[in-house]
Amino acid sequence: MNEMHEWLKERTFHHTEFRDLSLLVREKEKQNLMISVCFPTLNEEKTIGKSVVLMKAELMDRYPLVDEIVIVDSGSTDRTCEIAGEFGADTFIASEHLKEEGSYSGKGENLWKALYLLKGDIIVFIDADIRNIHHRFAYGLIGPLLLKKGVKFVKAFYERPFGDTETMSAAGGGRVTEILVRPLFSQLFPDLSVIIQPLSGEYAGYREIFEQIPFPIGYGVETGMLIDIYQKWGLDIMAQTDLDQRIHRNQNTISLGRMSFGILQTFWNRLYKYKKLGPVQPESLTLRQILKDEFGRHNTNEIVIEEMERQPISELVAYREIRKKSLS
Repeated sequence: MNEMHEWLKERTFHHTEFRDLSLLVREKEKQNLMISVCFPTLNEEKTIGKSVVLMKAELMDRYPLVDEIVIVDSGSTDRTCEIAGEFGADTFIASEHLKEEGSYSGKGENLWKALYLLKGDIIVFIDADIRNIHHRFAYGLIGPLLLKKGVKFVKAFYERPFGDTETMSAAGGGRVTEILVRPLFSQLFPDLSVIIQPLSGEYAGYREIFEQIPFPIGYGVETGMLIDIYQKWGLDIMAQTDLDQRIHRNQNTISLGRMSFGILQTFWNRLYKYKKLGPVQPESLTLRQILKDEFGRHNTNEIVIEEMERQPISELVAYREIRKKSLS
């Protein structure tokens, strides 16, 4: 318990500690590093333009902290890719790359393929649906990686208002974290319960970390990432930064149930891998939810959710070849 309190004290930061962007630029240049910012996207035309414009203006044009801004898209049917490209981001469709490895739909798939597409030594992942986007969402995560000895992976946390634009309450987001993930961490991986928002979509790390861990393709990517990093390197390389507030669209309970169903599969896989409990094989990958129709009748809705996982990308010959070329 004392170790957890000590970790919270030493490895929990506030983004204002890293607002001296000139210092971050000097440190980046001193260490001869390249930094990439990646937005995984699917139909984010309402927010992606502002996200790209702001990051480019503040962290590329004004302060040369970031070397590339990239979106990796899941096949948007709106103008997400077009808008991002117009405002200066490099855009990639996930299914068009590493075709020999096949293609899946999901955020984790985008992140995994981003490792192949991005050039950075440090990679910053930021969700693309943030309404109050600010460049602190990037520099607040980059800062500890550059300035704090031993830190290799940084997770964001923030206040998450809950509701719509007219009835927004100050808190209440993060329901899956508090109802599912934190209780599971507390019981099965207790050290990870110090992570304030394990499901936050904003995190950054050195490439050498990301390339050595598997990536669940869907809802379980953040949970799996934390467990795998912890099991391989421990809490010592991890940190978290308070980014104040994040405003985004909240999902309904039906969607959260589907998210939880995928996350549980990620947990079962890791209980077997790290705790030798099992193998834990779900009897069914079909989530059954009870919905009420327009006539007030209750009906069963069934959806198959299979949380596939990508192997560590460093195991791919194609990845090793492209990295060798980029370093030559």
